[in-house]
Amino acid sequence: PAKDPSFRMAKTRPGLISRPKSVKKELESYTIRGTTKVVKVGDCVLMRPSDSGKPPYVARIEGIEADSRGNVRVRVRWYYRPEESLGGRRQFHGAKELFLSDHYDVQSAHTIEGKCVVHSFKNYTRLDNVGAEDYYCRFDYKAATGGFTPDRVAVYCKCEMPYNPDDLMVQCEGCKDWYHPACVGMSIEQAKKLEHFVCSECAAEDDTRRPQNGFSATPDVKVSLLAVCVLIVGINVHSLCF
Repeated sequence: PAKDPSFRMAKTRPGLISRPKSVKKELESYTIRGTTKVVKVGDCVLMRPSDSGKPPYVARIEGIEADSRGNVRVRVRWYYRPEESLGGRRQFHGAKELFLSDHYDVQSAHTIEGKCVVHSFKNYTRLDNVGAEDYYCRFDYKAATGGFTPDRVAVYCKCEMPYNPDDLMVQCEGCKDWYHPACVGMSIEQAKKLEHFVCSECAAEDDTRRPQNGFSATPDVKVSLLAVCVLIVGINVHSLCF
């Protein structure tokens, strides 16, 4: 006798065979394997790259979960280094600068190598000492388009470049703008020896502000006394911009 085809279809139709669902449990924290360091949601971590020759990736933990077998995975939002962005690294990008991207991912928690801190740009410039685990972020980055938020930042000096906290800058006592020593015709060593700085534009407006004893190769070479004091006592010069 002919078999009912609907019976055969019912047995083979996808989704009718019962399969155990993977149960996931949200965790409040995770202890990095081989250490006593604990990471929680919102913490920034260093993650092992697939290429051992590259520096660790930096990510922000968005969630932590474990499956029924005890495997722990983390949901992360990646930070990009300038050289990983579509525009590449530029002169004003600091060595510890990162961009918070819109790229999310799920990774094994075993790839976490350590913790780090990604400061706001303002807080980073106020650090007395920058450690290996300290980074900063001043831009959000769209990985697909290469767009940045904000798309404009303040610029300084004659070169009209955004501030790079790795570079020494000196402030004009007149206009309060900041300048790279090289852009006003002097070396960093010369900048450290001077007591005042007035840019050429301000000096032209008020000749009485010209230095009596100082670097005389160019008319706009004076270094802020504050900058010199900071360099002498070893305080991080980043704080001078804020």
